[in-house]
Amino acid sequence: MSVAGPVPMSGVPLGSAAGLLSMLEEEQTQLQVAALTNLNKVIDTHWAEVASSISVIEAMYEDEFFAQRELAALLASKVRRAPDARDLPPDGAFPRGLAVCPQKQDLRSVPLDTSAQVFYHLGELDDALNYALCAGSLFDVNETTDFVQTMLSTSPRAPPRASRPVVPRRSVLFLAYSREKTLTLTSPRDESVFRPLFTREIASTAKAIDEYIERRNASEESVDPIDPRLIDVVERMFERCFADSQFRQAVGVALETRRLDKLEEAVIRSPDPAESLAYATKACQTLVTSRAFRAETLRALVKMYETSSAEIDHLNVCQCLMFLDDAEGVAAILKSLVDGEEDARLLAYQIAFSLHENEIQAFLDRVADNLPPAEKTTEPETKTEGAAAAAADATETKTEGEKSESELSASPRALLRSVLSGELPVSLHLEFLFSHNKSDLLLLKRIRTAVESRNSVCHSATVLCNALMHAGTTVDTFLRENLDWLSRATNWARFSATAGMGVIHHGQLAEGRTLMGPFLPREGGAGGMRPSPYTEGGALYALGLIHANHGESILPFLLESGRSSGNEVIQHGACLGMGLAALGTANEEVYTDMFRILRTDGAVAGEGAGIGLGLLLAGGGSESKQREILNYCHKTQHEKIIRGCSVGLALTAYGKEESAEPLVEQMVRDSDPIIRYGGCLAVAAAYVATGNNAAVRRLLHVAVSDVSDDVRRAAVMSLGFVLCSTPAQCPRVVGLLAESYNPHVRYGAAMAVGICCAGTGMKEAVALLEPMLTDATDFVQQGALIATAMVMIEQSEANLAPFRKRLLGHITDDREVTMTKMGAIMAQGIVDAGGRNVTIGLRARSGFPRMTAVVSMLTFTQYWYWYPLSYFVSLTFVPTAFIGLDATLKMPHCSVTSHCKPSLFAYPAPAVAEDKKDKGKVVKAVLSTTAKAKAKAARRDAEKRAAGEDVAMETEEGTDTKKEEERGEEKKAESAPAPEPSKEELENPARVTPAQERFVRFDEGSRFAPAVAGMASKTRGFVVLRDTTPGEEVEYVASTRTIVPGVTGPAGGAAAAAAAPAPEEPAAPEAFEFDPNDV
Repeated sequence: MSVAGPVPMSGVPLGSAAGLLSMLEEEQTQLQVAALTNLNKVIDTHWAEVASSISVIEAMYEDEFFAQRELAALLASKVRRAPDARDLPPDGAFPRGLAVCPQKQDLRSVPLDTSAQVFYHLGELDDALNYALCAGSLFDVNETTDFVQTMLSTSPRAPPRASRPVVPRRSVLFLAYSREKTLTLTSPRDESVFRPLFTREIASTAKAIDEYIERRNASEESVDPIDPRLIDVVERMFERCFADSQFRQAVGVALETRRLDKLEEAVIRSPDPAESLAYATKACQTLVTSRAFRAETLRALVKMYETSSAEIDHLNVCQCLMFLDDAEGVAAILKSLVDGEEDARLLAYQIAFSLHENEIQAFLDRVADNLPPAEKTTEPETKTEGAAAAAADATETKTEGEKSESELSASPRALLRSVLSGELPVSLHLEFLFSHNKSDLLLLKRIRTAVESRNSVCHSATVLCNALMHAGTTVDTFLRENLDWLSRATNWARFSATAGMGVIHHGQLAEGRTLMGPFLPREGGAGGMRPSPYTEGGALYALGLIHANHGESILPFLLESGRSSGNEVIQHGACLGMGLAALGTANEEVYTDMFRILRTDGAVAGEGAGIGLGLLLAGGGSESKQREILNYCHKTQHEKIIRGCSVGLALTAYGKEESAEPLVEQMVRDSDPIIRYGGCLAVAAAYVATGNNAAVRRLLHVAVSDVSDDVRRAAVMSLGFVLCSTPAQCPRVVGLLAESYNPHVRYGAAMAVGICCAGTGMKEAVALLEPMLTDATDFVQQGALIATAMVMIEQSEANLAPFRKRLLGHITDDREVTMTKMGAIMAQGIVDAGGRNVTIGLRARSGFPRMTAVVSMLTFTQYWYWYPLSYFVSLTFVPTAFIGLDATLKMPHCSVTSHCKPSLFAYPAPAVAEDKKDKGKVVKAVLSTTAKAKAKAARRDAEKRAAGEDVAMETEEGTDTKKEEERGEEKKAESAPAPEPSKEELENPARVTPAQERFVRFDEGSRFAPAVAGMASKTRGFVVLRDTTPGEEVEYVASTRTIVPGVTGPAGGAAAAAAAPAPEEPAAPEAFEFDPNDV
């Protein structure tokens, strides 16, 4: 037989592969090799014929004496067995493992004995990968064919993203190398999460990388080595990246495969090592899910920064050390910078502000403790009388308005300490919120008018709305103007109203106790009068809200208040206040006191103690303390205590990820549904912003399987916390859950979207929530209104106006159910929160979750059971401010330019008072004789017009009409508004919303410029500025906020009225409002 068989030539299509397949049966090796070579070329079009001879091809590979075993393995990897009856789907569905069949063939029409599929059509990749590895060097990772792409990255033939739900299989940076050799950032997908619900949604995976990672992880626990052939494939993938100068992709694959040696090599070989290090740092901090590997990677990155030939990026190094909880390392860097030249000092200040943004105050306190004490500066410009005293007192809590000239010229170390302690950032935020307050008092008045005074739910919701709208502004005008209305609050409503003062004055660290003084617990007062227990408890809670995360100065007073009182209401408020003031510190003294209150077994006090313990131990609770709290849950019979302790246990798991698994496993398997409820919240806290696939699977399983509606609601809601690092995924994950028949699941889906997409204004999130705004169940409507407000906060008024109109419609509708009206009032407060100058931020710019915001949001969701906890939402607010500071950490007069129309991100127009006058026709009494006279006159006029006598009069009237029209057009032309400018100057400090930030830039040639390279595009938050002309005089922004208002001042008077100090026996109400419970 001639060797020159039917070999297909280039450009000549082959009608059938039968000739090539017959050559496989020949005994001559050359013919078999030729057949394999040519079959490999035509396999994509003749796979059905080749599949019938797959056993022959496999036998060639298994023959150890066959010279081209690798070629046979390569061909075998591209062919699959014929599908059997198990693979055939019912009712025309896809067969198992089928993703997409490009040929659109109906498998039922292909005989079973001859039909086969190319492996990537059926999606079963295990055998294919094994044969590809056996092919050795013939498996070329540099090819851009579908076969290679499916083995190494996501399949280009996968179903469109919109056609199926997408969840992260691992929240690891996965870099898919597309055919055009462009870098695309994708998130690996795993359909197994949804397989019970979506049997047809199968996606291809990066098989080689997945297999390598699985075996690499297994090798850490066992002695079995990884297949050398698999290692060779991964090594060639790295070489391909290096050869194509795709260093970012190399970094991504190194993180995906956990190859720190390749990560270092990619950084070293990169033409810009600093950029590659910054990219790797961000990817590691935000996308690597394994806590242990993340820590190992960050340590390696810190070493690379230190040994890199490029200039050290101290900002990223400090962020890495913060993730590693290395306070000593951060302190050493800050010390070296603050004692250096001016540019280095400015960098130290910027690093301190960036670290403060993460709200880990316990860590920052340890950093400050490791800094050397402040010294008197020797520089001429700061050598003023009293500078030494200012340096010694730098850590005391003072506001900017109280500082003397000597304190303002304190040493750089003292200024750095003021930032780390939170004193200066909090004071600057207070100044911004007060000076830019745009709360609409007329809108609040309209809400108050629409709410029935007898409806305590809506009354309390209105008080909350006012507190949120003025959060951090220190403005309590509405309370002072409505004292009679406010005094109707009784019992727990009075507790909440007093706590609202803490929201309004949040951040007034030095003045907080003075403000709340008239109604704090005390031995006695003037004339023996003292506030009611509800007022005193609410005041202690308010102190916690004022000093949240900065409560070192107020803790002794709160501890004493909790010890000296045996009243459950006061103890409840004291526990909440202590938990907030000592947030995340794990203070032993506070723990002992709160656990003592917990063991008294009082339902009200115990619930507060359980939540307070969770706040105290957030992110740092030891296993022994967790076990102690959980054991008490099983001993007590009070549901309120069990619920409080369950929520508290969830807070202790904050940020622990895999370390929290023993606690989570124990809680979710408990027989008590309240503890299982807490277990779902523990998953949310432990894996917040990680997108961890195991956590998502667990929550979805509970959401569809648990018998308790409360547990299912908590499981769905917790998805929002886990996925908040990737907001675009949450609407797709909970999309079908939002259509559930169970209203609790629908409510959970709404809240999950609100939490995950807070402040983003995502259209997908709003579209998902839209149907639930008209849901038949009132509490689903309530959740949808609150969630929509979270998503739409600080969005442009063009997008927000329809939602505002809907809210006002719910509030003013007398027939609206109470639950929906309550949700609308709360949503109104969230939308206009902080004087319309704040947004909700669960994550800092570094990608690290903000601990205070996360634990506060998780506690806020418990308003479902205990309304006073709704005030926790105020601690999730972040001012949308640009605040520029010079070397003295004061605000100079400077500006940035917003390159968009001012109306795009302007404040909404204030509400207009309704005109109560009747604009309709006024009915008057008309005499019969007058009516007859008018009728006669009308008839005569009609006769004259018919006779043509009024022609001249009509002509004159027409002329007058034309003149009037001309004059009207002239007036319109004069009053026509000038065209809107295309940009706007924003004076420091300025409101810059998240959506507006990309349009805001520093002007070229401006006197003040960002001190840190790369901060020019970041015009939100604190920006340390460098003075380009230091010799000139600097004009600073004057403070507009009244500092330390006295008890008898406006703020103090409003506070006293809000709390309404009263004798033990309250005055009898009016007869028609009499309520026996008030006596």
